[in-house]
Amino acid sequence: MIPARGVAAFALDGRTALVTGGGRGIGAAIATVFAAAGAKVMIASRSAEAGRLTAAAIRDAAGEADAVSLDIGSRNAARSAVGRCVERFGRLDVVVHNAGICPLSDIETLDEATLDETLAVNLKACFWLAQAALPEFRRQGGGRFLVTSSVTGPRVAVPASAHYAASKAGVNGFLRAAALEFAKDKVTVNGVEPGYIARQGDSLRPDPRRAAELARHIPAGEFGRPQDIAYAMLYLASDAGRYVTGQTIVVDGGATLPASSVFSEDG
Repeated sequence: MIPARGVAAFALDGRTALVTGGGRGIGAAIATVFAAAGAKVMIASRSAEAGRLTAAAIRDAAGEADAVSLDIGSRNAARSAVGRCVERFGRLDVVVHNAGICPLSDIETLDEATLDETLAVNLKACFWLAQAALPEFRRQGGGRFLVTSSVTGPRVAVPASAHYAASKAGVNGFLRAAALEFAKDKVTVNGVEPGYIARQGDSLRPDPRRAAELARHIPAGEFGRPQDIAYAMLYLASDAGRYVTGQTIVVDGGATLPASSVFSEDG
Protein backbone atom coordinates (compact mmCIF):
# COMPACT_ATOMS: atom_id res chain seq x y z
CA MET A 1 0.00 0.00 0.00
CA ILE A 2 1.28 3.44 -0.91
CA PRO A 3 1.26 5.64 2.22
CA ALA A 4 -0.79 8.82 2.31
CA ARG A 5 1.14 11.85 1.20
CA GLY A 6 0.67 15.58 1.10
CA VAL A 7 -2.36 17.26 2.60
CA ALA A 8 -4.32 14.00 2.88
CA ALA A 9 -1.92 12.71 5.54
CA PHE A 10 -2.94 15.60 7.80
CA ALA A 11 -6.70 15.19 7.35
CA LEU A 12 -8.87 14.38 10.37
CA ASP A 13 -12.05 13.54 8.47
CA GLY A 14 -14.39 11.30 10.43
CA ARG A 15 -12.51 11.79 13.70
CA THR A 16 -13.56 13.43 16.93
CA ALA A 17 -11.30 15.49 19.16
CA LEU A 18 -11.66 16.75 22.72
CA VAL A 19 -9.67 19.93 23.41
CA THR A 20 -9.40 21.17 26.98
CA GLY A 21 -8.79 24.87 27.48
CA GLY A 22 -10.25 25.25 24.00
CA GLY A 23 -12.11 28.49 24.54
CA ARG A 24 -9.29 30.90 23.80
CA GLY A 25 -5.62 31.27 22.89
CA ILE A 26 -3.72 28.13 21.95
CA GLY A 27 -6.69 25.89 22.71
CA ALA A 28 -9.01 27.83 20.43
CA ALA A 29 -6.40 27.67 17.67
CA ILE A 30 -6.07 23.89 18.10
CA ALA A 31 -9.84 23.42 18.00
CA THR A 32 -10.14 25.62 14.91
CA VAL A 33 -7.28 23.96 13.02
CA PHE A 34 -8.58 20.48 13.85
CA ALA A 35 -12.08 21.42 12.68
CA ALA A 36 -10.66 22.83 9.44
CA ALA A 37 -8.89 19.48 8.94
CA GLY A 38 -12.25 17.69 9.18
CA ALA A 39 -12.55 16.75 12.86
CA LYS A 40 -15.63 17.13 15.02
CA VAL A 41 -14.44 19.05 18.05
CA MET A 42 -15.67 19.15 21.64
CA ILE A 43 -14.30 22.21 23.42
CA ALA A 44 -13.90 21.95 27.20
CA SER A 45 -13.45 25.37 28.76
CA ARG A 46 -13.64 26.83 32.25
CA SER A 47 -15.32 29.87 30.69
CA ALA A 48 -18.70 28.87 29.25
CA GLU A 49 -18.81 32.02 27.12
CA ALA A 50 -15.35 31.51 25.62
CA GLY A 51 -16.13 27.89 24.74
CA ARG A 52 -19.47 28.81 23.24
CA LEU A 53 -17.96 31.58 21.10
CA THR A 54 -15.15 29.39 19.77
CA ALA A 55 -17.57 26.58 18.92
CA ALA A 56 -19.88 29.05 17.20
CA ALA A 57 -17.00 30.47 15.14
CA ILE A 58 -16.08 26.95 14.00
CA ARG A 59 -19.67 26.23 13.00
CA ASP A 60 -19.82 29.56 11.14
CA ALA A 61 -16.83 28.36 9.11
CA ALA A 62 -18.73 25.15 8.19
CA GLY A 63 -17.03 23.04 10.84
CA GLU A 64 -18.63 20.90 13.53
CA ALA A 65 -18.08 21.76 17.18
CA ASP A 66 -19.74 21.89 20.56
CA ALA A 67 -18.64 23.11 23.99
CA VAL A 68 -18.87 22.06 27.60
CA SER A 69 -18.05 24.25 30.59
CA LEU A 70 -16.03 22.61 33.38
CA ASP A 71 -12.87 22.88 35.47
CA ILE A 72 -10.65 20.06 34.25
CA GLY A 73 -8.67 19.76 37.50
CA SER A 74 -10.66 16.85 38.93
CA ARG A 75 -11.16 13.20 38.00
CA ASN A 76 -14.92 13.64 37.71
CA ALA A 77 -14.48 16.62 35.38
CA ALA A 78 -12.21 14.60 33.08
CA ARG A 79 -14.76 11.79 32.94
CA SER A 80 -17.51 14.31 32.25
CA ALA A 81 -15.57 15.91 29.39
CA VAL A 82 -14.90 12.56 27.71
CA GLY A 83 -18.47 11.40 28.30
CA ARG A 84 -19.93 14.58 26.84
CA CYS A 85 -17.76 14.22 23.72
CA VAL A 86 -18.78 10.59 23.14
CA GLU A 87 -22.43 11.36 23.85
CA ARG A 88 -22.43 14.24 21.36
CA PHE A 89 -20.34 12.74 18.56
CA GLY A 90 -20.44 8.99 19.15
CA ARG A 91 -16.70 8.40 19.46
CA LEU A 92 -13.37 9.84 20.60
CA ASP A 93 -10.21 9.71 18.52
CA VAL A 94 -8.01 12.51 19.87
CA VAL A 95 -7.62 14.12 23.29
CA VAL A 96 -5.66 17.36 23.61
CA HIS A 97 -5.07 18.43 27.19
CA ASN A 98 -4.24 22.05 26.62
CA ALA A 99 -5.78 23.66 29.71
CA GLY A 100 -3.18 25.07 32.04
CA ILE A 101 -2.66 27.73 34.70
CA CYS A 102 0.35 29.63 36.03
CA PRO A 103 -0.43 31.91 38.95
CA LEU A 104 2.96 33.49 39.63
CA SER A 105 4.44 33.02 43.09
CA ASP A 106 7.95 32.61 44.43
CA ILE A 107 8.72 29.44 46.36
CA GLU A 108 9.05 31.18 49.71
CA THR A 109 5.50 32.52 49.67
CA LEU A 110 3.78 29.81 47.62
CA ASP A 111 0.61 28.64 49.35
CA GLU A 112 -0.81 25.14 49.36
CA ALA A 113 -3.96 26.02 47.41
CA THR A 114 -1.98 27.55 44.53
CA LEU A 115 0.37 24.57 44.33
CA ASP A 116 -2.48 22.06 44.48
CA GLU A 117 -4.51 23.82 41.78
CA THR A 118 -1.52 24.15 39.44
CA LEU A 119 -0.64 20.48 39.75
CA ALA A 120 -4.29 19.43 39.45
CA VAL A 121 -5.00 21.34 36.23
CA ASN A 122 -1.63 21.03 34.51
CA LEU A 123 -0.48 17.54 35.52
CA LYS A 124 -3.05 15.43 37.36
CA ALA A 125 -5.65 16.06 34.64
CA CYS A 126 -3.37 14.15 32.24
CA PHE A 127 -3.89 11.02 34.30
CA TRP A 128 -7.64 11.49 34.70
CA LEU A 129 -8.19 12.25 31.02
CA ALA A 130 -6.09 9.27 29.96
CA GLN A 131 -8.04 6.96 32.27
CA ALA A 132 -11.34 8.23 30.88
CA ALA A 133 -10.27 8.17 27.22
CA LEU A 134 -8.45 4.83 27.06
CA PRO A 135 -11.59 2.64 26.96
CA GLU A 136 -12.94 4.74 24.08
CA PHE A 137 -9.65 4.46 22.20
CA ARG A 138 -9.62 0.70 22.68
CA ARG A 139 -13.15 0.38 21.30
CA GLN A 140 -12.05 1.76 17.95
CA GLY A 141 -8.56 0.29 17.80
CA GLY A 142 -6.40 3.28 18.70
CA GLY A 143 -6.19 6.99 19.34
CA ARG A 144 -4.05 10.03 20.01
CA PHE A 145 -3.39 11.58 23.43
CA LEU A 146 -1.70 14.98 23.25
CA VAL A 147 -0.66 17.54 25.87
CA THR A 148 0.44 21.14 25.67
CA SER A 149 3.61 21.14 27.77
CA SER A 150 6.08 24.05 27.91
CA VAL A 151 9.76 24.82 27.55
CA THR A 152 9.50 26.21 31.09
CA GLY A 153 10.32 23.32 33.36
CA PRO A 154 11.63 20.71 30.93
CA ARG A 155 14.27 23.05 29.43
CA VAL A 156 14.40 26.47 31.07
CA ALA A 157 13.36 28.26 34.25
CA VAL A 158 11.46 31.47 34.95
CA PRO A 159 11.46 33.16 38.37
CA ALA A 160 8.24 32.82 40.40
CA SER A 161 7.07 29.79 38.40
CA ALA A 162 8.65 26.76 40.11
CA HIS A 163 5.22 25.18 40.64
CA TYR A 164 4.35 25.64 36.96
CA ALA A 165 7.79 24.37 35.87
CA ALA A 166 7.41 21.28 38.06
CA SER A 167 3.99 20.54 36.59
CA LYS A 168 5.25 20.78 33.00
CA ALA A 169 8.36 18.72 33.70
CA GLY A 170 5.96 16.17 35.17
CA VAL A 171 3.86 16.31 32.00
CA ASN A 172 6.86 15.27 29.92
CA GLY A 173 7.56 12.37 32.27
CA PHE A 174 3.92 11.33 32.03
CA LEU A 175 4.04 11.39 28.22
CA ARG A 176 6.98 9.02 28.02
CA ALA A 177 5.60 6.49 30.52
CA ALA A 178 2.08 6.63 29.08
CA ALA A 179 3.44 6.09 25.57
CA LEU A 180 4.96 2.79 26.71
CA GLU A 181 1.81 1.66 28.51
CA PHE A 182 -0.59 2.56 25.69
CA ALA A 183 1.45 1.41 22.68
CA LYS A 184 -0.14 -2.05 22.76
CA ASP A 185 -3.53 -0.35 22.27
CA LYS A 186 -2.26 1.62 19.25
CA VAL A 187 -2.52 4.87 21.20
CA THR A 188 0.25 7.41 20.67
CA VAL A 189 1.09 9.91 23.43
CA ASN A 190 2.93 13.12 22.58
CA GLY A 191 3.22 16.78 23.46
CA VAL A 192 4.18 20.20 22.20
CA GLU A 193 6.41 22.58 24.18
CA PRO A 194 5.55 26.20 23.36
CA GLY A 195 7.97 29.02 23.96
CA TYR A 196 6.76 32.61 24.06
CA ILE A 197 3.42 32.69 22.27
CA ALA A 198 1.43 35.90 21.76
CA ARG A 199 -1.93 35.11 23.28
CA GLN A 200 -4.47 36.48 25.73
CA GLY A 201 -4.56 35.33 29.33
CA ASP A 202 -0.88 34.41 29.56
CA SER A 203 0.41 35.31 33.02
CA LEU A 204 4.00 34.70 31.89
CA ARG A 205 3.74 37.30 29.13
CA PRO A 206 5.75 40.41 30.03
CA ASP A 207 4.74 44.02 29.51
CA PRO A 208 5.02 45.39 25.93
CA ARG A 209 8.44 46.94 26.49
CA ARG A 210 9.83 43.73 27.95
CA ALA A 211 8.17 41.72 25.19
CA ALA A 212 9.89 43.79 22.51
CA GLU A 213 13.23 43.28 24.26
CA LEU A 214 12.70 39.53 24.49
CA ALA A 215 11.61 39.29 20.84
CA ARG A 216 14.95 40.80 19.76
CA HIS A 217 16.72 37.91 21.48
CA ILE A 218 14.56 35.16 19.99
CA PRO A 219 16.33 33.85 16.87
CA ALA A 220 13.08 33.98 14.90
CA GLY A 221 12.78 37.66 15.87
CA GLU A 222 9.20 37.49 17.13
CA PHE A 223 6.81 35.76 19.47
CA GLY A 224 4.99 32.73 18.09
CA ARG A 225 1.29 32.54 17.26
CA PRO A 226 -1.25 30.10 18.70
CA GLN A 227 -1.56 28.59 15.23
CA ASP A 228 2.11 27.58 15.35
CA ILE A 229 1.28 25.25 18.23
CA ALA A 230 -1.95 24.10 16.60
CA TYR A 231 -0.23 22.92 13.43
CA ALA A 232 2.32 20.93 15.43
CA MET A 233 -0.59 19.32 17.26
CA LEU A 234 -2.29 18.58 13.93
CA TYR A 235 0.78 16.66 12.77
CA LEU A 236 0.78 14.55 15.93
CA ALA A 237 -2.98 13.94 15.73
CA SER A 238 -2.99 12.93 12.07
CA ASP A 239 -1.82 9.91 10.12
CA ALA A 240 1.35 11.85 9.32
CA GLY A 241 2.42 11.40 12.96
CA ARG A 242 1.34 7.77 13.36
CA TYR A 243 4.83 6.49 14.20
CA VAL A 244 5.72 9.18 16.75
CA THR A 245 5.09 8.47 20.44
CA GLY A 246 6.54 9.51 23.78
CA GLN A 247 7.95 12.69 22.28
CA THR A 248 7.55 16.44 22.47
CA ILE A 249 8.00 19.04 19.73
CA VAL A 250 9.58 22.34 20.81
CA VAL A 251 7.93 25.32 19.09
CA ASP A 252 9.80 28.37 20.35
CA GLY A 253 11.41 30.17 17.41
CA GLY A 254 14.81 28.94 18.59
CA ALA A 255 14.58 30.77 21.93
CA THR A 256 16.01 27.88 23.95
CA LEU A 257 18.97 27.33 21.62
CA PRO A 258 21.41 30.03 22.84
CA ALA A 259 23.69 29.13 25.75
CA SER A 260 22.31 32.10 27.68
CA SER A 261 18.58 31.81 27.18
CA VAL A 262 16.25 34.80 27.22
CA PHE A 263 13.96 32.68 29.38
CA SER A 264 16.40 32.80 32.30
CA GLU A 265 16.89 36.57 32.29
CA ASP A 266 15.39 38.58 35.12
CA GLY A 267 13.10 41.44 34.34
